[in-house]
Amino acid sequence: MGKILVTGGTGFIGSHTAVELINAGYEVILVDDFSNSNPKILNQLEQILGVKPEFAELDLCNEKAVIEFVASHPEITGVIHFAAFKAVGESVKEPLKYYRNNFYSLINVINAFHSKVKLVFSSSCTVYGQPDQLPVTENAAVKKAESPYGNTKQIAEEILAETCAANADLQVISLRYFNPVGAHDSALIGELPIGVPQNLVPFITQSAIGKRGPITVYGNDYQTPDGSAVRDYIHVVDLAKAHVAAIRRLEGGDADQNYEVFNLGTGKGSSVLEIISAFEKSTGVKLNYTIGARREGDIEQVWGDVNKSADQLGWKAALDVNEMMSSAWKWENYLKDNPF
Repeated sequence: MGKILVTGGTGFIGSHTAVELINAGYEVILVDDFSNSNPKILNQLEQILGVKPEFAELDLCNEKAVIEFVASHPEITGVIHFAAFKAVGESVKEPLKYYRNNFYSLINVINAFHSKVKLVFSSSCTVYGQPDQLPVTENAAVKKAESPYGNTKQIAEEILAETCAANADLQVISLRYFNPVGAHDSALIGELPIGVPQNLVPFITQSAIGKRGPITVYGNDYQTPDGSAVRDYIHVVDLAKAHVAAIRRLEGGDADQNYEVFNLGTGKGSSVLEIISAFEKSTGVKLNYTIGARREGDIEQVWGDVNKSADQLGWKAALDVNEMMSSAWKWENYLKDNPF
């Protein structure tokens, strides 16, 4: 069992995955440039784990720095690559920011390992666009992306698949996430958006606690049961555990080929209005929301078929939407008393 490099390791999903890796007995080293995270997360991880994870501040877009870092850590045998910008709306406004960061960081990591590494890639259900059939399976067509962010995930998967086809020493699992939400049950780590949240749940919790005004529901005229957009929301702790399962699959030589993809979700969709209702039910807090116009880059509805993940990764989501909402609310209340 070698050491696992976690890029974007102080981010939302990276920090939770670090906890699950260490709890599973792995040694880890986290890297981040704090462009979308906070250095205090390292102290929070120490409180959860009893030990501070090994960490290096590193800009993965700096090719020379990445090569030097990897060369100085020959003990690394696996990589979980989270480091990427991820806000759909921002990507529409600043596409070049997304293309530069999300491609350079991935390419630099692969090059630094000379394409000889086991890598778990943080992908997204956005690669499916608006699917023709639901639930969407891993075999569904990859459609034209609805946003530059989604396009970076599509092209990154192409980069990885083509590099794997050219080099058998590169072993990759791309995990196509649906919508990660919630927080660790300790309420010591969770989603920590910089500025105005781009995602629904942190905006809900910030609105509920008084940091933000009313929530805007972007569109109520979609062809869905209540008119609001539908997504497959997954608890971040479940998601983190899936990364441990993926690394184990690669380490155990269990992969059917050197490039594989898996959906990570609960297998069912919830609308924006249903998420608002679940938050109110699980916390007892009434939310103030308004209906706005549809948001550019958003799709109508998507949720995943997760049978392949259950059968081949041996992983299944265990936490429901009420646990997602209550844990996110506990984290928001922690931040109120312990501001970052």
